[in-house]
Amino acid sequence: VASAGVNKGINVCNTLELDRLTKKYDTLIQQCELLKFVPASGAATRMFKHLFTWREAMKAHLDQESLSLGGDPLNPSSAAAFGIALPKYAFYPALEKQMQAQGNSLDQCLQKEDYLSILEALLNKEGLNYAALPKALIAFHSYGSEQRCSLEEHLVEAAAYLVKEGLVSIHFTVSPEHLSLFKQKLAEKQALYEKRFNIKYHITYSIQKPSTDTIAVDLNNSIFRDSQGAMLFRPGGHGALIENLNDCKGDIIFIKNIDNVTIDALRADTIVYKKALAAILLELREQIFSYLSLLETATTLPCEKMDEIVKFASQKLNIVLPDLDTKSQIQKIKLVYNALNRPMRVCGMVKNEGEPGGGPFWVQNPNTKEISLQIVESSQINMQNEAQKAIFESATHFNPVDLVCSVKNYKGENFDLRQYVDPNTAFISYKSVAGKDLKALELPGLWNGAMAHWITIFVEVPISVFTPVKIVNDLQRKEHRNMEV
Repeated sequence: VASAGVNKGINVCNTLELDRLTKKYDTLIQQCELLKFVPASGAATRMFKHLFTWREAMKAHLDQESLSLGGDPLNPSSAAAFGIALPKYAFYPALEKQMQAQGNSLDQCLQKEDYLSILEALLNKEGLNYAALPKALIAFHSYGSEQRCSLEEHLVEAAAYLVKEGLVSIHFTVSPEHLSLFKQKLAEKQALYEKRFNIKYHITYSIQKPSTDTIAVDLNNSIFRDSQGAMLFRPGGHGALIENLNDCKGDIIFIKNIDNVTIDALRADTIVYKKALAAILLELREQIFSYLSLLETATTLPCEKMDEIVKFASQKLNIVLPDLDTKSQIQKIKLVYNALNRPMRVCGMVKNEGEPGGGPFWVQNPNTKEISLQIVESSQINMQNEAQKAIFESATHFNPVDLVCSVKNYKGENFDLRQYVDPNTAFISYKSVAGKDLKALELPGLWNGAMAHWITIFVEVPISVFTPVKIVNDLQRKEHRNMEV
């Protein structure tokens, strides 16, 4: 029904408030089980999509003396720009070593503009196999002679705000074919960071459950069958991970994507705002728990107390309870109790500067007519509806996937997170298999419909906390470059 904005569903912390929250964070987390939850099952294939295109183009013109990468070298997203910047990438030393082992010279290939040999060594199974690796294991950053993949940067970042009695807990969701590679990387690196930060890591993994796969259909909505005649099931998207999150131990859970990391020198904002978001959550939760304890056994409440709770729900939690005046005292208490007794999330929102992604909106439930704050993706919007399209395009902020979640109730019991999903927010996407088009059912997104019935708070965070790597060229942005390297 409307986009959320500053003071219209999005809170802004001034410098004094930010300082107060970050200082209070360490006190507030004393009784909490902390966990960082990182969706990390994605392969790096899409990172190198434009390089695949040029590799195939070069293969088709092997008779040419020079096989140059194409595109405008001044376009930072082009294959040509990748080639020019190649020596600056963190994976350059590994590529150099790989080509040397294969009896080739990376320097000589660059001089001859033999980019085909370079791409083969970078992407192919016989080389670094970057096309098939998970994004978590691609070398992102250089620190002199040290190179770190994004998995390692999550270890480093977590050590700055997730330490509890010397322990840091992180959970990665991975693809089954990549699990052994994750474990191998951590076997090589975990002890190094534990010694560096004088901590211990507790690392756990889970795999997207096959039971969450969805059936595919063709463009006529008939069951899609593969070449063997078997029905095709596909992963249900990141919304399936609500099952994984539901199985996690911990009551305060930080959620952040695997590719959203930055270098040490630019990480300060990330740490400050992680602590601030968590402190906001914990302060509000403390008040919610106090009210719930009161409401649980109450059969009647003084009008002033009920007004206080309803005002808190409205002003602090964006929960509007319509028609309360028409309810009996018992009905009021039950309604307010149920409204407060839910999982809760505080979500960072970044000012919209043209980055892709969903955003914060006020959404009306078509059944209950209740209006609540939701994160909405473009795929959920009917862009043929001009009014809906206009609302979506009016968004002043977007979602960087920067969440802090509370998943236990005031009695210390875990909520069943599956009970707070809005199944009506599933959507259909168009894919293809072996050249055949199909429709795939995507489950409600993890931070979209899968959390539709959570208590939701939006807080403005700076663009500096959003440093994703969607294509390999993004690694040449300042957020991923140590200038002295």
